[in-house]
Amino acid sequence: MNTRYLGKTGLKVSELCLGTMTFGRETDETTSYSMLDRFVEAGGNFIDTADVYSQGVSEEIVGSWLPMASRDDLVIATKVRFGMGDGPNDVGLSRKHILSGVEASLRRLGTDYIDLYQVHCWDKRTPLEETLSTLDGLVKSGKVRYIGVSNFTGWQLQKAIDLSLHNGWEPFVCLQPLYNLLDRQLELELLPICENEGLGIIPWSPLRGGWLTGKYRYGKAAPSHSLGESQRKRLERSLGALRQRPHLVDYRYALRGGRRNGQIASANGPQLGAESARRYGSDHWGTHDGTVRRKLRGMWLGSVSRANGSTN
Repeated sequence: MNTRYLGKTGLKVSELCLGTMTFGRETDETTSYSMLDRFVEAGGNFIDTADVYSQGVSEEIVGSWLPMASRDDLVIATKVRFGMGDGPNDVGLSRKHILSGVEASLRRLGTDYIDLYQVHCWDKRTPLEETLSTLDGLVKSGKVRYIGVSNFTGWQLQKAIDLSLHNGWEPFVCLQPLYNLLDRQLELELLPICENEGLGIIPWSPLRGGWLTGKYRYGKAAPSHSLGESQRKRLERSLGALRQRPHLVDYRYALRGGRRNGQIASANGPQLGAESARRYGSDHWGTHDGTVRRKLRGMWLGSVSRANGSTN
């Protein structure tokens, strides 16, 4: 599996980033371990989680697996922002919540440092200066190696970049946004900002939560439990536009279209990725174009790592 530099940093991450949002929820501990093992055996080193995923259970599963792996060979990413308790300061991007959150994540992950610490969403109640200066302190303390951001709008991201530059604080090195063939708002403002400022991009839901995997077909009813009415109507319109094998379209867009920019690589998530690994073996984690068709079946993109284009 190839590696890429994350943004303009010197950090090399595998082209596939294993997203662990379903660990401890749809994916039990045994299956999670199997996915992590297969991912690393195939050459992957980039694992993404968050404190809010299964209310900390995802981090705990990754942390209980880490002693069976080589920690220094891995890039562990997690996030902070959303509610982790009922207290008034158990949510947000205040200094208090971030400092409490990073200590809790370190404890659950069973490690003394986090490679990539990301703010999960904008917090309109907390001054951005408070958030950024706190993150800068975490990098200086050695508890965090790099910082990133998720789900910011264009103006929010640019303001954060400019404030960090003005104050000499550690900058965000990457953005984790919603991006797929159906959700392409990223291309309007965020993508140009990231290209101009040198941020890597790690898109989430590149197959739109399963919409582009092929399990939903035009003219066929979706499972009653899987979609709300508004989602169902939107899906029908989307599939009507795509019609044939939308999962092929989206995967090729991610792998080939993204590579034209020299920056997009793709990743498997745990749920359908586990089925795919069982059916086809761990060699199908790779991304070489000659074997794309074989890898498409049953594959689910869990998160996509966008870096500055250099590979090895």
